[in-house]
Amino acid sequence: MRAPGPSGRQQSSVAPIKDGQNKTEEVKKQIVAGFIVFRRTDEGTKYLLLYRRGGYWNFPKGHFEQGENAMDTALRETFEETGLKKEELKIIPGFKTLVRFHFKAGNMTVHDTVILYLAETRQAHIMLSPREHSGFAWFLYPDALKILGRYMGTKRALMEANNFLKVKNNPRRANNFGNRQRFNQNQRPAGGS
Repeated sequence: MRAPGPSGRQQSSVAPIKDGQNKTEEVKKQIVAGFIVFRRTDEGTKYLLLYRRGGYWNFPKGHFEQGENAMDTALRETFEETGLKKEELKIIPGFKTLVRFHFKAGNMTVHDTVILYLAETRQAHIMLSPREHSGFAWFLYPDALKILGRYMGTKRALMEANNFLKVKNNPRRANNFGNRQRFNQNQRPAGGS
């Protein structure tokens, strides 16, 4: 089986390896793409998380199809999983993050690389694909972090998105942070000449 990489090129996705006991285990590498979707409410910024059976929450994302680049895949998968059309998403320029993780599926180890973009929507209603997800919710940032639980890579991506939005929404905050860093670096020790 072959899967296109982020550039659209094909890359091998399954390879057998032998462990120390001469058992053959398959390793699958896959790249997927999706969006961290948010909307602004009176309560604050809320992030969309999709629920899969078994207590697993995540962002809309999925596998590349032939000829797609990462953005095309992210848009198509977000539409398929949520019903949100490209026109209903305001893609936030300058944000892109990667999440890498692995898991076991039978005798196969799957190494995932997830490319995530950031997009805003005004649509609160989501139309789930029942074969992929069994629920969804919009969470304020602290609640979303709690819901993501032990999935540290996904939590890190959410933290990056939230911080990106804070700086984007308040450019003075970014400048003040930079000025404070320069001041601290140039500050002389107490009692120095």
